[in-house]
Amino acid sequence: MVKRMLHCKRLVVKIGTSSLIHQNGKVNLQTIDRLAYTLTALTNQGYELVLVTSGAIGVGMAKLGVTLRPAEIAQQQALAAIGQSELMTLYTQRFSDYGAKIGQLLLTHDVFDYPQTRQHVLDTINALLKRQVMPIINENDSVAVDELDHRTTFGDNDQLSALVAKQIGADLLVVLSDIDGLYDRDPNRHANAALIPEITHVSAKILAGAGGSSTRFGTGGMVTKLKAAQVMMRAGKHMVLTSGRDPRIILRVVAGESVGTWFGAELEPVPSEVHAAN
Repeated sequence: MVKRMLHCKRLVVKIGTSSLIHQNGKVNLQTIDRLAYTLTALTNQGYELVLVTSGAIGVGMAKLGVTLRPAEIAQQQALAAIGQSELMTLYTQRFSDYGAKIGQLLLTHDVFDYPQTRQHVLDTINALLKRQVMPIINENDSVAVDELDHRTTFGDNDQLSALVAKQIGADLLVVLSDIDGLYDRDPNRHANAALIPEITHVSAKILAGAGGSSTRFGTGGMVTKLKAAQVMMRAGKHMVLTSGRDPRIILRVVAGESVGTWFGAELEPVPSEVHAAN
């Protein structure tokens, strides 16, 4: 297996609702536990981690036993208000089990439009990281409507994670999703669909072939992930899109293994003698 020579100190991990919520609507506690373990393990190794999490509405639906995502914005925002506190409780419990400290930031996209508010956010994130506290960021779903009115070309937290990664100078963005990476065609419809291991340019053809959200709990889709990749690539950084079924896969990503789809300039392969030494 060819490994990539990846020099990474600060990274952002984004996990989607589809990875946090089972198909039956229940919260995936195993995924949250493995995510907490993985990010804490990396923090203990000296990496600086920021987690961008979706799932507030999905967790709110699970808490109230709601099976269908409501169409009304007010109802969605109410579910987000309920689910966000529940989600942070779960994160606090699981990260505490591994001795990690976390802090919550709820953002809207417009904070990046104004230099003063953008700087305040960046200062807060850097202050948390300096204290070895992991920032956990989510869209402020209870007040934001850009995402909740289903304008899917804008995205849910995919582009938010890319904006955060770009602004804090992260070397890598890892997007955990309900799919293993970018395929040359829809793997749900075509048995012979092939995973694309590396993308150095997101073309108009690639964007046109991307689909929408695949679950009833989330708002994002492949288009939003590709646009997030474009943000990272234009900043000269990298993004990896891979499966969120087991967040421990992040350890393989950081190790430079060829998992998921890597977006960005070609990385130098690790020399064979390094493989032998490892």
